[in-house]
Amino acid sequence: MKFIAEIDIMPHKELLDPQGKAVVNNIGHLDLNRVTDVRIGRHVTMTLEAASEPEARQTVETACQKLLANLIVETFSYELNKG
Repeated sequence: MKFIAEIDIMPHKELLDPQGKAVVNNIGHLDLNRVTDVRIGRHVTMTLEAASEPEARQTVETACQKLLANLIVETFSYELNKG
């Protein structure tokens, strides 16, 4: 079966997000003064073949833990759908 994983990788909330801070510091120039915080991460779309949903989830978890996310400073979440 074909699956599509939509993966979001974000810095831990406890850590400083320099890109997000830069956006917040400059967003006022666009008259968007009500924005108080921005966190910037990555979005990954992964298409994979697996015999079952549990197998697909295991593949996505392994890819995130070992390759896509730096677990020391980032966290990940994902949605898995049949493709």
